[in-house]
Amino acid sequence: MSRISPAHALLALVVVAVWGTNFVVIRVALDALPPLLLATLRFSLALAPAFLFLPRPRVALSNLAGYGLLIGAGQFGLLYIAMNGQISPGLASLVVQTQVFFTIGLAMWLTGERLRAFQAVAVLVSAAGLAVVGWHTDATTTATGLLLVLGAAATWAGGNILTKRAGSINMVAYVVWSSAFAVPVLFALSLAMEGWDAIVGGVRQATAGVWVAVAWQSWANSLFGYAAWNWLLSRYPAATVTPLALLIPVFGMGASAVWLGEPLPAWKLAAAALVIGGLAINLWWPRAAAGTAVEAEAAR
Repeated sequence: MSRISPAHALLALVVVAVWGTNFVVIRVALDALPPLLLATLRFSLALAPAFLFLPRPRVALSNLAGYGLLIGAGQFGLLYIAMNGQISPGLASLVVQTQVFFTIGLAMWLTGERLRAFQAVAVLVSAAGLAVVGWHTDATTTATGLLLVLGAAATWAGGNILTKRAGSINMVAYVVWSSAFAVPVLFALSLAMEGWDAIVGGVRQATAGVWVAVAWQSWANSLFGYAAWNWLLSRYPAATVTPLALLIPVFGMGASAVWLGEPLPAWKLAAAALVIGGLAINLWWPRAAAGTAVEAEAAR
């Protein structure tokens, strides 16, 4: 089945909206909690109590541990630190999507595959968007924040490689059980870098809204998002489902503008157009080329 039904298209849109608007939710939680403590709590709730109901996926412990460390301490640890005053939520939602290109680069490094022409064009277009962001660093988006989010994208890419090596598994269980390796490392980092007083103070001043934000990241963003997205991927070709992921930064920047008042000047919209354009080239070029080849063959 290649044509997605309206109900399933709506489900995909809900997942993308949850993933995109989660950057605003992160910003709300960071108003009370130190970033590494927030990451610790996020993965703690993703782990418990779900691990009591989901059997451990049949994958090597080294793979689970690697994924937990790359996604927990790497992707979200770096992302939360960056979003704690170093980069705006909208731009964070945009820049972190460069994980696509980091994933391509890692896969090529591991397999020896060469960069294809359309991939080079896609990278250059998105890199131009990042250059626009870097050129406009200010009090709300610093060079350090940009580098931290790029680091988050790179570690996300490493997690993608491990996911691919894990094979066909229950991805929700994979996320849940890998969190067991992320939590102790994140807590140790929080204790070492943020200190016990900041941890206790953050927990004490956290309002009900902050705890809802933490739970939203754990259950809606991680568990529901992965479960629904992978269910859709099991029913439809990846080429049918994955293009909708291009809307994640659209929701991220839109939600940040509406709820947090993040300005959207022309340079920021241009940067978004370039980054998303690069992602779109990488995603659709092979499909368009394949379609052209089929048409040419049929015309003979």
